Amino acid sequence: MSENNVFQKFAKGHKDSLQSLESKKCVIYTRVSTKEQAQNNLSLETQRKSCEAYSQKNGFTLMAHFGGTYESAKTDERKEFNRMLRFVKSSREKITHIIVYSVDRFSRSGANAIYIASQLKKQGVSVISVSQPTDTNSPSGVLQQNIQFIFSEYDNQLRREKCVAGMREKLLSGIWVLKAPVGFDHITKNGIKSIAINDKGKLIQKAFHWKAQLGMSNEQIRQKLLALGLKLSPQRVSAIFQNPFYCGIISHSLLDGKIIAGRHEKLVSKEIFLQAQQVQLKNAHGFKWHNKNAELPLKLFYKCDRCSSFFRGYLVKKKGLYYYKCNTLGCCCNVSAKSLHTQFQSELKKYTLTEKYRELFKYQLTATFGKLAKEKEESNTAAKKRITEIQNKLEQLQERYALGEITSELYEKFSRKFQDEKSKVGDENESPEIEKSNLDLFIDKSMNLSSNLNELWLSGDYNAKQKLQNLVFPEGIFYSKQNEESRTARVNGVFSSIAQLTSGSEENKKGTQIKNSVSSFLVVPTGIEPVSRV
Repeated sequence: MSENNVFQKFAKGHKDSLQSLESKKCVIYTRVSTKEQAQNNLSLETQRKSCEAYSQKNGFTLMAHFGGTYESAKTDERKEFNRMLRFVKSSREKITHIIVYSVDRFSRSGANAIYIASQLKKQGVSVISVSQPTDTNSPSGVLQQNIQFIFSEYDNQLRREKCVAGMREKLLSGIWVLKAPVGFDHITKNGIKSIAINDKGKLIQKAFHWKAQLGMSNEQIRQKLLALGLKLSPQRVSAIFQNPFYCGIISHSLLDGKIIAGRHEKLVSKEIFLQAQQVQLKNAHGFKWHNKNAELPLKLFYKCDRCSSFFRGYLVKKKGLYYYKCNTLGCCCNVSAKSLHTQFQSELKKYTLTEKYRELFKYQLTATFGKLAKEKEESNTAAKKRITEIQNKLEQLQERYALGEITSELYEKFSRKFQDEKSKVGDENESPEIEKSNLDLFIDKSMNLSSNLNELWLSGDYNAKQKLQNLVFPEGIFYSKQNEESRTARVNGVFSSIAQLTSGSEENKKGTQIKNSVSSFLVVPTGIEPVSRV
């Protein structure tokens, strides 16, 4: 036996032998995405016959058939498609080809289709289109197939654009083309499609009259409907009273802000619908709620010391006075806005930097921000490294999924896990590094802010006041109705150090304790640190 024959088994690369010719084993994949396709020339039977004829003509051995069902190709998370990939990967018989009727039957998501095809190619598996034959053994053939994948995606986008345009035209003509809201059914009579009121709609019709004519609350209406056999969530009840579809008006994002008179059956008159809207806006307690009012900046910031719910703001019309009140029924914790504002200003004064300690505090901030800059730089470096590691894991997971090594369930599970972990790392280190050249500017701004807390709060608008409040007291302030006192939950480290610095200095007139106290403050506070360029 020659030496070459002995080592022949170690040869690498393609072998032009009888064995390679006999290994032309294939699977067929067929798919339709709509029933309409199943009834025309793209039917599953047509695809299958064409693929089988091609395999016989070209000497393939057919190992299995996949598909034969309705599957959308917008994404590659398809049951039959994934089952086919797993079979190709795990089959004891070496599968060399996947035969499809056309490339858009394989996938319409161009970029992902190219990726899957390339990964299959590495495993020795080629994708063949019967109606668009391409030799993928050559670079030009691979390029041609990739172009076909991209054009399939482009065609899909054109179809979607036409579909959206058609939906818009239907809506503009008053025809609702989407799923009808609760209380309506899509029906077809004498070949004509329409939307009609069902039994649930008749109950909802009563609900509108209860709201408009009796002024009942949403919860009262919900309970009455439940007793009559119609179960709705509080959110659904509120949404029903806000939807003009029930009085014959169509509103949709495709209409670009227009409202159209619908052709569907009206459940209530426009007058009843608008009366129900008016009742929704009324407040049965005789005061007006303010979602955003400069007179009530402490709402959603102060909390009730008893029930821990946030304060809301309201105006007592007869007195012309603003009040705050906790949001828990029966707690009865309320206080006048004037009184609470005075208390809050007293709290701010405790954490305001006075002229006497400006230089000392500047020394502290310089050291603190310097430490922050160094730690931020180290944190960002570590975060970038971690994000790179997670991205590598994601790419490996995608490759294993494309090759059928893992199921779609496992892919979804670990893909979400890695994406969440990546987002978490990014969120925790989203602020840019602190530039040393900007530290002096940051320190000056911090000094000015710390020296004028009350003035800035009094002169600011609603948003400015809210930002200042949350900066100094990140977890809000509790108010005790019994003691008529405020209690801070947590204070920003910078402002807390101001209070400690002031009290420590006053207690020691010689100043020896001041230096020690300042040294102990050189830790990283939160909330006021510079996080972006100015």
